[in-house]
Amino acid sequence: MKDKTIDYVLRTTWLTVQKMYNEEASKFDATMAVAFTLLSIDPVDGTPSTALGPKMGMEATSLSRILKTMEVRGLIERKSNPNDGRSVLIHLTEFGRKKRDYSKEKVLTFNEAIKGNICEEKLKSFYEVAELINEMVANKKIYNQNNDK
Repeated sequence: MKDKTIDYVLRTTWLTVQKMYNEEASKFDATMAVAFTLLSIDPVDGTPSTALGPKMGMEATSLSRILKTMEVRGLIERKSNPNDGRSVLIHLTEFGRKKRDYSKEKVLTFNEAIKGNICEEKLKSFYEVAELINEMVANKKIYNQNNDK
C-alpha cells in the first residue's frame, strides 16, 4: 500500500469497514447509519435534534431522513425540550435502547478484534495521525479557502 495516497487508504479502509457494519446490521433489518445514530443519542436524557447532526458530522437533510425512518420503526420518539420549548429532544424507545445495545456490542467487538491484532504502539500512532489529519482539515491547513478562488 505504500504507493497509495493517504486519502485513498483512508477512503478504501472506511468503505470496507462501512460495508462490514452494513452487512452485520442487515441481519437485523438495520443500517450502519441507523446504528451510528442510535449510538449518538444519549440513552438517558435524549439529545437535541439540532445537536445530533454536528455530533455525527452529517448534513441536516440526511439526518432528517434517518430520524424519520427510525421514528416509523419505533426506535426513537421526539419530545419537547423541557428547558427550551422551541427545540425537540430525540429519545430512544425501549426497542431503540435494545438496538443501541446491540450496535454498541458490535462496535466494541470490532475494537477488541483490532486491538488484539495490532500492537499498542501502532494504535497510538494511528490515533495520533488521525487526530492530526482531522485538525489540519478542520483548521483549513491543507487548502487555504481564500486562495482557492
